[in-house]
Amino acid sequence: MQQGKTPLDIKPLSQFGSGVYELRESFDGNAYRMMYVVNLRKALYVLHAFMKKSKSGIGLPKPDAELIAVRLRRARELDMETKHGQNSL
Repeated sequence: MQQGKTPLDIKPLSQFGSGVYELRESFDGNAYRMMYVVNLRKALYVLHAFMKKSKSGIGLPKPDAELIAVRLRRARELDMETKHGQNSL
């Protein structure tokens, strides 16, 4: 992802706006999820990662969605800051 390549098993999370994706991975019988944002200037920001506990249902649990929204706002703030910690005008 850092090199601009798109992973095979991603899903856009349009509820958070454009550029936010879910990377899905399975390993040893478990399902893992990582949510990240790519449409910011300075970096690729990982917003949340977890092992999926529910074997059914495709929806994102509300506490996870709320955490992602908070972290996305903070990532956007960080992305706007200059080197000296001040917002550019």
